[in-house]
Amino acid sequence: MDNLYYEKDILGDRFKALTLEFPDDYEGKVIATLIKRESEIQTTKAILYIHGFNDYYFQKELALWFNANHFDFYAIDLRKYGRSWLPHQKLNNVRNLKEYDAEIRKSIQIMLQEDHDEIIMMGHSTGGLILTNFVSRYNNPAIKGIILNSPFYDFNLNGWVKHIAIPLGDKLGTLFPNIKTGGGFNELYGKGLHKDYEGEWKYNLIWKPNVPPKVNLGFIHAIKSAQDEVRKGIESPYPFLIMHADKSTYPKEMNQDVFTSDIILNVAHIKEGGENIQGSLKDVPIKDGIHDLILSRKKVREKVYETMGDFLKTQGLI
Repeated sequence: MDNLYYEKDILGDRFKALTLEFPDDYEGKVIATLIKRESEIQTTKAILYIHGFNDYYFQKELALWFNANHFDFYAIDLRKYGRSWLPHQKLNNVRNLKEYDAEIRKSIQIMLQEDHDEIIMMGHSTGGLILTNFVSRYNNPAIKGIILNSPFYDFNLNGWVKHIAIPLGDKLGTLFPNIKTGGGFNELYGKGLHKDYEGEWKYNLIWKPNVPPKVNLGFIHAIKSAQDEVRKGIESPYPFLIMHADKSTYPKEMNQDVFTSDIILNVAHIKEGGENIQGSLKDVPIKDGIHDLILSRKKVREKVYETMGDFLKTQGLI
């Protein structure tokens, strides 16, 4: 059994962090970070959370909710994100979403090593896309269910950009992965989240900026390839809960839509993507939810947690 040396995490409040090291890739040294907060009651249940694009783990309330339900909470800061972003790396850079298999598999291995035999996996946005593909090729009886929070199953674009520019970027991304292109991210989303603007949350704006840096074409290729796999159909032995906002809007200035809808993804695309997953699946729209449902307004979050609780009850976990 490996000796694991957790350090105190930046979040404090009983959060711990473990650095995971991996072989060098096309940019050099690679690490990921496993964050943990244990339940006050000894348990064999655990949750593994995977963040989205332009993101990292900071949502303390999520961990506290799982801890209160007697789960040990784990989250990964994927390579080149948040705690795992090294000076020589381009933030968020990836060429194939399977690159993340290494840290996901290692995290599950650690959770099993730490005596957990009932594991729930949860992914947000790009993390939801990563997880959907990962569990289609990974089977472990300890995994009891998958929770997805607004998974990124399609680009929220229209016309020539979606039907010409994205496929072209996808093809060019295999040949010229380092060419940069715009990410199409609505900066009002971040301004509606962060305390320094009009939100209620405090997080690192260097790791999660309101306007992320341009992405490489290799990133476009990685996302498009994974989305295409979902469209072909996903087979998984695990029960799925997919949650998303009840509507998408496209605000150009700060207004109530920013706080009551998904302004990043098209929720119809999320629902369509879920229809390609074979097996037990429940799709739940959350009224007035935003893209990261866990960061919605308090009454909305309460509905999100209630929905997750109902799902866990059906799996006999709470």
